[in-house]
Amino acid sequence: MKDFTDNLQPAESGREIIAKERAQSDLNVQQLSEHLLTPEFLSRQSRIVQILQADPIFSKKTQLNLARPHRFHLGLARAKALRRLAVKHGWNRDDYKMADYLVDEMSPYHLTWTMFSTSIHEQGDDTQRAYWGPKDESWSIIGAYAQTEMGHGSNVRGLELEARWDHITKEFVLHSPTITASKFWNGALGRTANHAIVVAQLMLPEEEGIRSYGPHQFIVQIRDMKTCQPLEGVIIGDIGPKYGYASMDNGYMLFNNFHVPHSAMLARYARVDPTTGKYTKPANPAVVYGSLTYVRAQIIMHARLILARAVTIATRYTTIRRQFQDRDAQGGSPEVTVLDYPTVQIRVLPLLATTFALHYTGLAMQELYTSTRSSIENQGDFTGLAEMHAASSGLKSICTMLAADGIETSRRAMGGHGFHGASGMIPLNSDYLSKPTVEGDNWMITQQTASYLLKQMTDAVKSSPENANAPLQQQYRRYLRNMRQQVVFDVLRDDAELVEAFRHRASAMAHNVFQKRTLEKRSWTSLMIELHKLSRAHSQALLVSNFYNGLETTASLDPSSPPVLRLLFRLFALYTIEVDAADFLMIGAITNDQLSTLSMRIQEVMNQIRPHAVRLVDAWAVPDFLLDSALGNYDGDVYNELFRRVHRENPLNEETFNPDWKTEEILLGEGEEVARRRIAEMVKVDVKNEQWEKAKL
Repeated sequence: MKDFTDNLQPAESGREIIAKERAQSDLNVQQLSEHLLTPEFLSRQSRIVQILQADPIFSKKTQLNLARPHRFHLGLARAKALRRLAVKHGWNRDDYKMADYLVDEMSPYHLTWTMFSTSIHEQGDDTQRAYWGPKDESWSIIGAYAQTEMGHGSNVRGLELEARWDHITKEFVLHSPTITASKFWNGALGRTANHAIVVAQLMLPEEEGIRSYGPHQFIVQIRDMKTCQPLEGVIIGDIGPKYGYASMDNGYMLFNNFHVPHSAMLARYARVDPTTGKYTKPANPAVVYGSLTYVRAQIIMHARLILARAVTIATRYTTIRRQFQDRDAQGGSPEVTVLDYPTVQIRVLPLLATTFALHYTGLAMQELYTSTRSSIENQGDFTGLAEMHAASSGLKSICTMLAADGIETSRRAMGGHGFHGASGMIPLNSDYLSKPTVEGDNWMITQQTASYLLKQMTDAVKSSPENANAPLQQQYRRYLRNMRQQVVFDVLRDDAELVEAFRHRASAMAHNVFQKRTLEKRSWTSLMIELHKLSRAHSQALLVSNFYNGLETTASLDPSSPPVLRLLFRLFALYTIEVDAADFLMIGAITNDQLSTLSMRIQEVMNQIRPHAVRLVDAWAVPDFLLDSALGNYDGDVYNELFRRVHRENPLNEETFNPDWKTEEILLGEGEEVARRRIAEMVKVDVKNEQWEKAKL
């Protein structure tokens, strides 16, 4: 119904403001987008977003008003619709991944085409891949990945679920000996999956008794394909409400002496002889975690897109929002653009720079993963596996923390409206908050990185010939040769020196921890905070060096782009130094004089970036459909869109309520009895319940 508000307009036009913002920069947005995302990505995104926008099932306007059970119902309906669209339009895997990215909710089918599929192809032998591969690729089975348990997450070696070999039946027997052995948090397991990759302790009988050979993967049918009910000996369910992922049925699962065939154990690298029961171990035990390493590598690349969304919303909105007049201005000056305040810039612009840092490191991590897997599969060369595992662990930790913290920082930088559902930040924030803990808790998995770094430093100290020419060995040995000299880096004027300062600091921290662990014999647990800091410093050095190396790939861009990207590099590196200034000062990488001018230098760099801010976020090419934000839409029409959503799309405004406390009636005219039954249903209480009746009185 129309009313007088239809004729009102904002005091200032957001469309005109954002147009002026774009006009003050000469960055070639399309070209920069292609540099960051590739023409193929952009073309695919444009094609698929049109298909999704045309289908009402993917409309997001009611999502925040739905209860969790309804969100799962809708999530499963969307997952099915997306799969049907894939068949209808002949989508390949990259098309489907794009559609899943644009729908922007954790689908109940997500695990079946990610970790479940990856495990089959990476951990299964030829026979297993030939049997399970077609079923997986045709989606005739729906899979989950069941590793985490109620009692153990990051500590995979501590998993309690047993897979005992029965030499009589030639089967494995899956058994959960304790309640904490319950599989827990496993996506798609709760109500959807009928198969799962189950990680269990391989238990083999030997003369001295039962021996555990550590966690191994088994592919297991867990539900009847017709009734969809759990098989006999299997208890499964959904774990209930969570911080986010309302559309995903994260589940729990326990086994009671559940028999699976010998062929269930994925046997590409390790196997149990069905005749003798003897175990053949993998050439490198770390290959068992290949699926997890793959997911961590993907998480790093995904982090840049997630943070880009938050920063896009914050940047566009803070360029349109005006607050307060300049205190030093004369006369009736206009209110200041929020993004022109240094206190807002220091929160938003370093995050903008971080999106680019994450991008170049994500590319480097993808290349490392691809080359390592190729070496393993084609040459049987496992030498790069330790580096890949260490890099993926440390970078997963720091990149997800940067993104998760960045989302919240972006929201707060937008003030009150950032707290509103129409900001687009609620699902972005709540769903991404899982990333610092899933696939390895961010504080625990850094031990894996630190352990690798300590071994590398040990080899460097001993001048071991092993991998002597590897980049990290060269870095550590260079540090050891020069450690007695005072080395100060010109971080304020020389970009190459900036990179070296980060490497020097990471090397110094590695040597410091090496001394405490090896010479002082400090316990591992007592060093855990320092180990985390070591992993963080190493990962920051990777982020900075990968960003710096990535600048070499910008030479083909228009002349206006490389200088701005170099400014972003400097902002990211200098801001990171300022945050961790104590580390750099303690090892003498920077001086107090440099530190005293660092804040001013950061402000200078931000002032140079500021005119390009809107075009820089435009380069990430996030569609309005994905942003779903009144504050961050491309056209800048913030206030009209915000009011339309609250005035026209809020279901609460379609009902009239009875505020009189003396009556139980809630909706005006429904009567007390109807209201009583509705509320009783909401809290799952029988209206005839005695306590319910007393509570009313």
